[in-house]
Amino acid sequence: MKTGRLIRVVAVMLGMACVASMASAQALNSGAQTIALNANLTESLTVALSASAVNFTLAAGSATNAGSTNITATTTWALKASRTAVAVDAYFASAAAALTDGAGDNIPSSAFFIADNGGASTALINTVAFGAANAGLQLANVPITAANRSGTRADVMAFNINLTGGTLPQLPAATYTGTLNIQAQATP
Repeated sequence: MKTGRLIRVVAVMLGMACVASMASAQALNSGAQTIALNANLTESLTVALSASAVNFTLAAGSATNAGSTNITATTTWALKASRTAVAVDAYFASAAAALTDGAGDNIPSSAFFIADNGGASTALINTVAFGAANAGLQLANVPITAANRSGTRADVMAFNINLTGGTLPQLPAATYTGTLNIQAQATP
């Protein structure tokens, strides 16, 4: 019987060795380590123009002196939740002298017209957020909601100079130059 008992003791010891071996085969896990994540979407508002110059061939006393090309102003934004609107304005620094020959002869902003996105041709006679009083035109006022805090819009502008009003039919032959500004503003 000693042999039987010995076999049982050996069997028990082998069983314990198997259990110990199985226990050591289980996964060993470390403690979790953390990584702090920070993502910043910067608020932005930009205007890009498809070209930077328009030429006009003027005819004295003519109402139709179209610009040589249309220009597209593409406004792009990524705004904070507190913003309520994006306005896009066209403006001159002077209402009396939107274009000038440098010798005192001027074409006022009231004679300069923009047709925006195929709409009616409109003189720059309004006061907008930028530029001189009575020397601008608001091209767009986009309400901002949760659905368009990031967005884009295009304004295709066609230009005309009307030389029929006031003293404009009597402008002397000269080269008239000026700077039209396009700027956007996001309001709170």
